[in-house]
Amino acid sequence: MFDTLQDKLNKAIKTLKGQGRITEINVAATIKEVRRALTDADVNYKVAKDITDRIRDKALDRKVLISVEPGQLFVKIVQEELTELMGGEAEGINIKGDPAVILIAGLQGSGKTTFSGKLAAYLKKQGRGVLLVADDIYRPAAIDQLKVLGEQVGVEVYAEPENKNAVSIAQNGISHARKTGKKIVIIDTAGRLAVDEAMMQEIEAVKRAISPTETLFVVDSMTGQDAVNTAKTFNDRLNFDGVVLTKLDGDARGGAALSIKTIVSKPIKFISTGEKMEALDVFYPDRMASRILGMGDVISLVERAQQAFDEDEAKRINAKMRKNQFDFDDFLSQLQQIKKMGNVKDLLGMIPGMGKMVKDLDIDNESFKPIEAIISSMTPKERARPDIIDGSRKKRIAAGSGTDITQVNNLLKQFDEMRKMMKKMNTMQASGKLNKMMR
Repeated sequence: MFDTLQDKLNKAIKTLKGQGRITEINVAATIKEVRRALTDADVNYKVAKDITDRIRDKALDRKVLISVEPGQLFVKIVQEELTELMGGEAEGINIKGDPAVILIAGLQGSGKTTFSGKLAAYLKKQGRGVLLVADDIYRPAAIDQLKVLGEQVGVEVYAEPENKNAVSIAQNGISHARKTGKKIVIIDTAGRLAVDEAMMQEIEAVKRAISPTETLFVVDSMTGQDAVNTAKTFNDRLNFDGVVLTKLDGDARGGAALSIKTIVSKPIKFISTGEKMEALDVFYPDRMASRILGMGDVISLVERAQQAFDEDEAKRINAKMRKNQFDFDDFLSQLQQIKKMGNVKDLLGMIPGMGKMVKDLDIDNESFKPIEAIISSMTPKERARPDIIDGSRKKRIAAGSGTDITQVNNLLKQFDEMRKMMKKMNTMQASGKLNKMMR
């Protein structure tokens, strides 16, 4: 989402890198470019001006002026100010109560129902009993959509298709949660427009009736500054507890994420990318600031890996790698677990320095399909011993997978190189060389 902003900020800061010292003249030029980059990214002008004024004041501080590497210190200042702009620290949601009730509100088409499913999956992974309540009484497909999502993540969905009273559905859903021992209730409400007075009164009535422990406002980040203005209008009526930014994998400029905390005075609590139920992250301002500046986000990458990878499976794979027995079945298993972590391009962008390299590459999880098809077309014996795959076997595998022999050859070659690398690493580890290199 922040590709354009990242490029412009890096270009602005680049003018200071290599400078012997910071002066008022070169800081002024850089600040002007930083402010332009922020406003081009649809950041509120007043917010952009305030943050660049603070960056300028810090950059002209004596400690920076005498630094031998002012460029690096300037980057650090920008990172700190961006972090503060987006909220400073991550804020969790309130799930205390018997049951805890989370009310989901937002505009039509903002992604509320999908987010409700993702949040249910996120909380279920923590071992909590969750109930989804379908409280959209206007969109005919809303109940069916929530039921499909609930089935995907293994969470019960409470619905009353014939009831057209949003307040009573919410209340009945909470009563059902108490009877069934569910500790968290997520209420998915209808999308509404801030100018629709009747619907705004309805969501206010729902909130008064159920007294939720947490009210989250879902915003489509692709609507840019309009998202911030809408959030402010809703907050004036609902006084929600936090914001959820959806569709961050789209072609958005990022202004909403950078402006919303200052304008609305409410934290961003979650960010959502893609349609997959695993594509939900707690919002960490410091990590997002690092990603905007091209520094990556290794911590979030590791956390996603921990969620996606089965510990016992990881130990089994590690043992096979140490014995040089890693085969195509193991490779396919690892591939499928990587896919669970989310969009591959997004994951690569979390690695420091990789964001710019993959920016213009067309990479998505669909790229894995030919590889999976080729491996699935192999016999169990071929997957365990790729060295037996000769010309006739390659023809059969290519025909069975809908690929060609060149693609099969490329995969076999890459797999062989990967196994050689694993063998080399094992040899180095056995001799102690790897430990010396790591130290």
